[in-house]
Amino acid sequence: MINDDDKAELKRLLRHAAQFATAHSMGGEDFIVAAWKEYLGLNPAKRAELQDKADRARIELARKRGKLAMA
Repeated sequence: MINDDDKAELKRLLRHAAQFATAHSMGGEDFIVAAWKEYLGLNPAKRAELQDKADRARIELARKRGKLAMA
């Protein structure tokens, strides 16, 4: 778990990154997407977990649509 000092440092860094993005006319959505990609790039376990969930959801949707047989 992250401690209060680390939370404050993270908030400071995020504020700086947001100021930089704003100064360079980067849209909010682009900023969030870029931050999320960086986070996932440094956290392969989370990326794999999310990919697994997305794959399972696609498989379930295909089954519901009759495009994939039940095993």
